[in-house]
Amino acid sequence: MAHLIESMAYVGAAPWHHLGNELPHKQPIEVWAQRAGMDWDIHESPVSYATGEEGGNVRTFPDQKVLFRSDNHRPLSVVSGRYQVVQPRAVLEFYRDLTEVSGYELETAGVLKEGRKFWALARIGKEARLKGDDLVKGYLLLATSCDGTLATTATPTSIRVVCNNTLTVALNQASGAVKVPHSTAFDADAVKKRLGVAVCQWDDFMYRMKALAERKVKDQEATRFFLKVLCGADVSADPTQRLAHERALKRVQELYGGHGHGAEMQSAKQTAWGLLNAVTEYVDHERRARSQDHRLESAWFGQGASVKQRALDQALDLVS
Repeated sequence: MAHLIESMAYVGAAPWHHLGNELPHKQPIEVWAQRAGMDWDIHESPVSYATGEEGGNVRTFPDQKVLFRSDNHRPLSVVSGRYQVVQPRAVLEFYRDLTEVSGYELETAGVLKEGRKFWALARIGKEARLKGDDLVKGYLLLATSCDGTLATTATPTSIRVVCNNTLTVALNQASGAVKVPHSTAFDADAVKKRLGVAVCQWDDFMYRMKALAERKVKDQEATRFFLKVLCGADVSADPTQRLAHERALKRVQELYGGHGHGAEMQSAKQTAWGLLNAVTEYVDHERRARSQDHRLESAWFGQGASVKQRALDQALDLVS
């Protein structure tokens, strides 16, 4: 089966089906660009069409443009003439001062869907331990697209080391990520200023996660939690929703009940933190998808990310 991941580089353990090129730690941005397959530019050309008239007249449509790769000339998308392109190198350059001065370290970067999406993920140097030595590390994800499916988005992200689960560092839907639509130019310095470069939110986020690890959960509460997250808040009014999600419900309950990575740790066993991580593990590693790559895209940018956000919101309700 074809992979969504066009190319990728990483340091440390190989992620996502062991795809990509392994790098030593602390490599310069130029090496990352080459090894992650991000050393090309997005070019643009006016949309042209043949009229079909004798003589083969070709005309242009000024309100649209074709975006294509500089290295292999593959077409990427047709977009509005006002569309502001963000180059693959710009995503990596975003981290230059952060890695050289502020102690960040790039861990993965790559290209999805033949160049239509690309991202970089860096560790920010922040980490915290929940009871039972449950380690959570802080990251900053920057991703964008050139096909209109994703605004340029900088997202503070946490990763639970024991299971490699990812979770947005956002305490509600309105906070956390900074999104720059492609109708405006991407200003890296302005984005960093709005983020507070992810550090200010980290302590507050981990304070809430520690509260989740202290919140004991009864069996009935766990069942209601999974129903709300996977089936919607009004599942009692539409029991067919539960039937449609029966497989997912059964699996997250198994993960929560002891089959998940770290489920037996003191921080997770019969706690709200355990509920949250059962959902994130399911979305990141087990949810049905055409491939691991499709699951990655969903978990970071699509429906899977929305499911994880609902799980976070519902878990925080338990400690509010």
